[in-house]
Amino acid sequence: MKTRNFTAIVYREDDMYVAECPEVGTVDQGETIEQAVANLREATKLYLEEFSLPEVTPRYITNIEVSYA
Repeated sequence: MKTRNFTAIVYREDDMYVAECPEVGTVDQGETIEQAVANLREATKLYLEEFSLPEVTPRYITNIEVSYA
């Protein structure tokens, strides 16, 4: 069994949390952050068992400051 780390981006949308894995393209949701991440983990696992891993480069997450009118 292979193990690999992926990025999980989580945000709130209406009354649910949405979790995305940008390297694979999987998305899932949950009522809590923990549930959304667990659901994303399962969705990503199922995807990778069915399809080959797309060629990906490491993702870096940072904050940017933008001034606007």
